[in-house]
Amino acid sequence: MMTLEKFEEACEVVDRVTTRTGLIYSQVFSDQCGNKVYLKPENMQKTGAFKIRGAYYKISTLTDEERAKGLITASAGNHAQGVAFAAKEYGCKAVICMPTTTPLIKVNRTKAYGAEVVLYGNDYDEACAHAIELAQEMGYTFIHPFDDLDVATGQGTISMEIFKDLPLVDYILVPIGGGGLIAGVATLAKMLNPKIKVIGVEPAGANCVEESLKKGEVICLAHSDTIADGTAVREPGKKIFSYIQENVDEVISVPDDELIVAFLDMVESHKMIVENSGLLSVAALKHLNVKNKKVVCVLSGGNMDIITMSSVVQHGLIQRDRIFSISVLLPDKPGELVHVASVIAEQQGNVVRLDHNQFVSTNRSAAVELKITLEAFGTEHKERIIKALRDEGYTLKTVGVNM
Repeated sequence: MMTLEKFEEACEVVDRVTTRTGLIYSQVFSDQCGNKVYLKPENMQKTGAFKIRGAYYKISTLTDEERAKGLITASAGNHAQGVAFAAKEYGCKAVICMPTTTPLIKVNRTKAYGAEVVLYGNDYDEACAHAIELAQEMGYTFIHPFDDLDVATGQGTISMEIFKDLPLVDYILVPIGGGGLIAGVATLAKMLNPKIKVIGVEPAGANCVEESLKKGEVICLAHSDTIADGTAVREPGKKIFSYIQENVDEVISVPDDELIVAFLDMVESHKMIVENSGLLSVAALKHLNVKNKKVVCVLSGGNMDIITMSSVVQHGLIQRDRIFSISVLLPDKPGELVHVASVIAEQQGNVVRLDHNQFVSTNRSAAVELKITLEAFGTEHKERIIKALRDEGYTLKTVGVNM
């Protein structure tokens, strides 16, 4: 069982290897939701995520014989690094099964700790099934990434640190994948203060805990579909599910679009890189039905590859109307392109790309199409630019951005 004594022991053990991630007050997110918001930046943890806590504590509880067999686990990346790091500390072999879709940065960092990486399957569940097969075949000791009470106890040490920094915390928001983090954090939080509210947050495309709680039993989703790869889990842990049922007050599911906006907010306001799964707690702030409460958002990880980061930034700018495209119809005669550019310049718009199509109409003298991709300060600025062009008599429409 997860007991207070076990949590206290775990705190002492993980303190040997973890980075102390003190709370960061966020004025920006506080203003957005009307609460006092604090960030628990586990993205700044030694392996870039909270998973080192549970992995290291679990491996500390194994016997020498169990460690000598070699360790194996399955992970979309963060638990992989936690196990690889802990195995290196204890001088034992580690084999990690990861989905073929795992971001390169997570694969390379796992290998850098000396682990053997096996890429298998399209998601965590398929990789996990393969890891269990290899454990049985090779005799390895299997370390489950979330459905293990010792692993969940290690993750719960986050609550102890939160209470030390903010004893009167009212709400803790926690990302959910398979449920190990939320089970540990919620169980210890309720032990320390039964009145506290612990809210789990899942991606809408992989809300296995939310659906399981509705049914009152663990269920497996038919598929997962989310940009939050670290929480793309179809089935929550059976061993930890009762702890979630007992200690989690609510589960919120967040669509991927809101994670994109949260990423931009985090980068611009706090200069921190937080992976999509780690941003679930921040994205959930606008869904809270409370005001003037002390809220802690656990940022579960920051292991994000550059390509994914670039895509998220571009889509975020488009969502916020800071990048947009318009199609302008204008007569094919000298000076028209300069005139359009002048109107945009007067409104302080910045042209990113131009595409001039003379063959949109058989009557070129009547109209050719000019597709313009622009930078703006936001929706209000975008609308001002569009109005200025229309006031000059141009026919135009907004079109999708092709970056």
